[in-house]
Amino acid sequence: MAGYKTSRRLYAIAKRVMVGGVSSPVRAFQSVGGGPLFLDRGRGPWIWDVDGNRLLDYVCSWGALILGHANRRVAGRAARAVAAGSSFGAPTVPELMMAREIKKRMRSMEKVRFVNSGTEATMSAVRLARAYTKRAKVIKFDGCYHGHADQFLSGAGSGLATLGIPQSAGVLPGAVRDVVTLRYNDIEALDGAFGRMGNDIAAVIVEPVAGNMGVVPARRGFLEAARRLCTENGSLLIFDEVITGFRVGPHGAQGLYGIRPDITCLGKIIGGGFPVGAYGAGRRIMDLVAPNGPVYQAGTLSGNPVAMAAGLATLSLLDRSAYARLERQSGDLERGIADAAARSGVDMEVNRVGSMLGVFFTGRHVENFDDAKLTDPKLFRKFFWGMLRNGVYLPPSRFESMFVSTSHGEGQIGMTVDAAGRVMEGLR
Repeated sequence: MAGYKTSRRLYAIAKRVMVGGVSSPVRAFQSVGGGPLFLDRGRGPWIWDVDGNRLLDYVCSWGALILGHANRRVAGRAARAVAAGSSFGAPTVPELMMAREIKKRMRSMEKVRFVNSGTEATMSAVRLARAYTKRAKVIKFDGCYHGHADQFLSGAGSGLATLGIPQSAGVLPGAVRDVVTLRYNDIEALDGAFGRMGNDIAAVIVEPVAGNMGVVPARRGFLEAARRLCTENGSLLIFDEVITGFRVGPHGAQGLYGIRPDITCLGKIIGGGFPVGAYGAGRRIMDLVAPNGPVYQAGTLSGNPVAMAAGLATLSLLDRSAYARLERQSGDLERGIADAAARSGVDMEVNRVGSMLGVFFTGRHVENFDDAKLTDPKLFRKFFWGMLRNGVYLPPSRFESMFVSTSHGEGQIGMTVDAAGRVMEGLR
């Protein structure tokens, strides 16, 4: 490793002109100590920082880069889109093509509205659900992160969990008054909430695979219970598939688990590395959105042609063989890390769904946020820096997911497993 002298110098400058020196809190490395690396370029599964260190990347722009960095087809389509005009504030053909592609792959999304981020998608979905049901209350789950709209910033995962912030300052009590937070994977609590207030619940919003408290899959029966209770009580089920959409399978988590939500939120992969978000549902629900109906939502850069072009190129390469490759490589990584921990006598739980992996330094099964918080922060910090010294770049938080791309080959997976084994030996 070449060291991090240039990154440290740039970070010192950045802290004088940017809040915390970063544009998103978890990037600041506060939970692992030290300072962030300033990245210079990427190619396939590799990234290079400004000091010239080459690192194997398992952040992949927080899951957006399922094909790896600078994929030729994606980069080519994006470059041609930029050359043709980067933004129009008017309908474009790539936008239409993406909407049709999403509808074909996500049967629950008969109509789509594009936005600029996952936060915009989830907050718009809740607004739409409240308008459709004419109810106020929304159920969410502890440790799930649905963006930074006021109504979601209580008991959330991702950056809030990483920084130990239970609820963001500046969020007024009225913003969360009608938001009910339950424990993830707790069917009894969900059933009880509907028993007490079923006629007042507009929607249940959930990550079908939680990816913001580490990777925590829904246990058997949990999503089925949410679907049944919403149907029985006239509430809407919202799947936040900003991470899982086209990540865990060709039809998202709803296809993987065979459960049809009423509203779906997407992001990340459908932009091919560019800012993007979308929400969609059946016609009857979506036709409440302006200009067809009274639910207002708008955005200058929504449906941006560059993001649409990059997203279309990405989806075009996600065929059956691509998902088979992701499953094979991700499975090998899961088993390799778990075996390394077992050989070293380190208590570790490895959770995986598709190409999402979460490592927890705990001896118990992790199926909710309370379990996830038991992971040893000191061991994770040592593991993070140990892997970095071995050339492997992991998310700098014990509450984030590792992501595998189609560009991660057997050699890279083997390198990672070998590095994990060496690092684990030093953790005993």
